[in-house]
This record gives sequence, C-alpha cells and structure tokens, in this order.
Amino acid sequence: MADSLNILIAKRKYLLGITLLLFVSVTCVAFSMGSSNNFDMARREVLLRKIGDELLLQSGDVTSRVLPVEKIADDEYQIRFENELTFKPDSLVNTIRHLLAEDPLARDYIVNVLNCGNATIAYGFAISGDKKNDIITCRERKQPSACYTISIKFKPTGTDKTKSRYLLGSLPVLAFVGFLFLRSVKPRTTLSKNQSTQIFSLGTVLFDAQQRQLVINNNATDLTATETRLLLIFALSPNETIARSRLQKEIWEDEGVIVGRSLDMFISKLRKKLEPDPEVNIVVVRGKGYKLEVNS
Repeated sequence: MADSLNILIAKRKYLLGITLLLFVSVTCVAFSMGSSNNFDMARREVLLRKIGDELLLQSGDVTSRVLPVEKIADDEYQIRFENELTFKPDSLVNTIRHLLAEDPLARDYIVNVLNCGNATIAYGFAISGDKKNDIITCRERKQPSACYTISIKFKPTGTDKTKSRYLLGSLPVLAFVGFLFLRSVKPRTTLSKNQSTQIFSLGTVLFDAQQRQLVINNNATDLTATETRLLLIFALSPNETIARSRLQKEIWEDEGVIVGRSLDMFISKLRKKLEPDPEVNIVVVRGKGYKLEVNS
C-alpha cells in the first residue's frame, strides 16, 4: 500500500510539473506574439514618416519638417507637415504603395488627402490586397500648393483573433508534448531499489524479489522478470483483492501494449510454480480481480 501511495504522489507531482510547463509555454507564446505585433506597429509609424519625407522631396521641399505622425484611431494615422506642399496623385499613390508594401499588416487601406482648414478631401484612393479592387482616380492632375494632412486608414487585420486561434491551436500540441514527457519520466512499476532487497515469507514459500526466485521446501524455482513484477504486487498486499485493470496497467502499460490474455497466462504460470505449497495460491475474485491467498 505504501508503495502504491508513493507512486500516486510521484505521478501527481509530474502532472503538476506538466501543467506548469504547458502554462509557461502558452504564456511565452502569447508574449512573443504580442511583442512581434508591437514591433510591427512601431515599424509602421516609421514608414509613415518616410512617406511624408518622400512627399516633401517630390514637392521640392528639402528643409521643412514632417510633424509627428498622429494615431487618431486603432487603425488610422495622420501625416502632417510643417509647411504647405504640392503633389502629383500618381507619385503619391506610387510612393505610399511602395513603402507600405514593407508593412506586413498593410494589405488593405484607404488614403485621404485632407485640406487643413476645413478637413475636406482634396484627393483619395483605396488599395486592396487584390489589385483588381483598387480604387485610384485622377492620377495625372497635379494638386495646388496648400496645407495638407494625409490620413491613412488600415483595414483591421484581426491580429487578436489570429493570436487567440494560434494559442488555442497550440494547446493540443503542447498537451501532446507534455504527454510524451510524462510517459518518459513517470515512475515505472519495476522493482525499486528498496523492494529489490526484500524477501517475502508467504507461508512456507520464500519469495526473493532480487534473485527472482521462489524457494519452497529448499527447492529454488526461477521466475521471469514479468512473473517477479506480478508476484511482487501480490506479495505487497497478501489476502487483498487486486483489480485486474491495475495489474494490467502496472505490468504492461509502460511497454505501450496491454494484451488481455497475457495476464491470465502469467497468473497460470505463477500458480503452477506455487503448487508445492497448497497454503499459497492466487485465486480469482469474480468481477473484481485476483487475490494472493496465504493460509498460514
């Protein structure tokens, strides 16, 4: 009984360790994805400043500043300028499309050039991940010099949903890895160091677990490794019913295969080797399992 309790405690410890491992793994994945997303957002703002710089150069302005890019909504930004500028729609479209191609999250977006005074739209276009859905007009008409603000609104990428799906999808993989880890390190029901030095007295039968022998009337009978493991379970709990499922689990589960008739075969072999002492026998307890009866 003490041995079974120790095994149970050990398994609980390993299960706790696996649970902790899965939790840490999922947390690391979440933080990793969050960090990657933050980096992409920061990189986007740099690209937007680059767009402002290119437009000033195309306007012939090499001295004035691009003002700080303003984020006015989760997926909307405004590029503002220190001085007035002029632009050609064709160059504006090509510049923005070229630079935002480097943004992994920018597949669909709408660009509006706003007049600073009244926020009316001086020019606008829409870019789609599917080029046939692009909306671009008036590309050849140069716009007059004025104070402009460029508003760029990106289509939400569903990053949070993607992250959630990724995390949920990773759980079965992590659980499988944890299962393999548990299988590789969990306590096996082989003879422990303390058990292997024990010699059991079962009636007139001496059971030497270390030497894998039965000694009856001074006659030694050798046991196989499986017979020894099986008899050791009985010897630790004489005259107690042991479930058939437990015997199968503790003897064969670690080999990865449980064969129903194998248990019956080994029980039969042990009975035959115990026959010289009629006071010791393994009996069937119907519907429950087996019992090592020791009548002395």
